Amino acid sequence: QVQLQESGPGLVKPSQTLSLTCTVSGGSIAKNYYFWTWFRQPLGKGLEWIGYIRSAGNTYYNPTLKSRASISRDTSENAFILQLSAVTPEDTAMYYCARGYYANYVWGQGTQVAVSS
Repeated sequence: QVQLQESGPGLVKPSQTLSLTCTVSGGSIAKNYYFWTWFRQPLGKGLEWIGYIRSAGNTYYNPTLKSRASISRDTSENAFILQLSAVTPEDTAMYYCARGYYANYVWGQGTQVAVSS
């Protein structure tokens, strides 16, 4: 059974780069046809899709975040990483990683990130 776990700093200063890691157990991120995906949800707002990296390594991003977001993977650690540059307080949210296969997702528990000086 696949499990995902987010990790990273809970507090980031404005203009810095946020970096979060999603460590996967119970399945290889390099195999099959899954979409290894990042989402976020600000308090009191809806879920926002950030982007994904495919098992083959190709990526696709939400157009509103494309200029600042980057998703990569570390196959030696069986993990995928989100980097979001030039953060502002509007990037404060709960961040989730997930394994997607069409409409089906397996979710991590989420990690709260605050952007504040």
